[in-house]
Amino acid sequence: MQIFKSNKQTLSNLREVPFKLERDIQNLFEQNLEVLTSLKLVKSEFTIKQSRIDTLAFDPESRAFVIIEYKRSQNYSVVDQGVSYLNLMLEYKGDFIVEYNESQQTHLKRSDVDWSQSRIIFVSPSFTDFQKQSTNFKDLAIELWEIKQFEADIVTISPIKKSKSAPSFREVQQNEDTEIGKVTAEIKVYTEDDHLAGKSDHVKELYEAYKAAILNLLPEIEVEAKKLYIAFKRPKNVVDVRIQSESLKMWINLKKGQLLDEKGLTRDVSQSGHWGNGDYELTVANTTNLEYIMSLVKQALIPV
Repeated sequence: MQIFKSNKQTLSNLREVPFKLERDIQNLFEQNLEVLTSLKLVKSEFTIKQSRIDTLAFDPESRAFVIIEYKRSQNYSVVDQGVSYLNLMLEYKGDFIVEYNESQQTHLKRSDVDWSQSRIIFVSPSFTDFQKQSTNFKDLAIELWEIKQFEADIVTISPIKKSKSAPSFREVQQNEDTEIGKVTAEIKVYTEDDHLAGKSDHVKELYEAYKAAILNLLPEIEVEAKKLYIAFKRPKNVVDVRIQSESLKMWINLKKGQLLDEKGLTRDVSQSGHWGNGDYELTVANTTNLEYIMSLVKQALIPV
């Protein structure tokens, strides 16, 4: 990615300013954790069984713990360290619960956590091609995020996407007795294919039509499959979609009173339990009101 500074129609390159210490990356990330990731900070420098985790966070949406590690060099194995830390979490779940309850002054139970959604994020100015390739499995709960800083106080953060044709790790990992086998057996990374499996051609085409329309609203909208629905984010959730047998259930991420719905297609779920984010829910079985529904979704991009 090239970053330029504009000065009266003339562009000049912004010089990258290397991070001096890993701690500098960590401080920047932790101080802006919710803005960058929507995660909740639990503990900085969390030590457990002689291992030190840089940042322990919690994902309220997935109800799962997230480990974040920061690196300046490229001389390490993201898979080995990532699997080791995830295995540590799954083995000592009680310690993570205790740390959360002490830091948040609450009473989270072990059953309140979806341990199958645990994941680890590595944050570094750059990753080698080998590191990117070694994590390019659609069901491996290891994410790589590149962070760079430039002069003029510019910072860029780019999660590295897994390729659309990324294979399943379970297809190459057969031995569940190994550390990585135990982790992949317990942790599940969901994909769009998981939600579409066994669905009719009608609902698959319906989903693709709405997906294309949502992504057309803004180029930076990302698709992220969750356990119960598919989230469309920028970087926070804009709209969540659950694929049903013959229809789509959608939740627009706005609070009660923020959505202008002249046709009354949505219903208020602010006082009832529901899976997605936001207080507005609607069910669609065709594309008749697609354009109008996109006008509703757009309001979550630019809150009224």
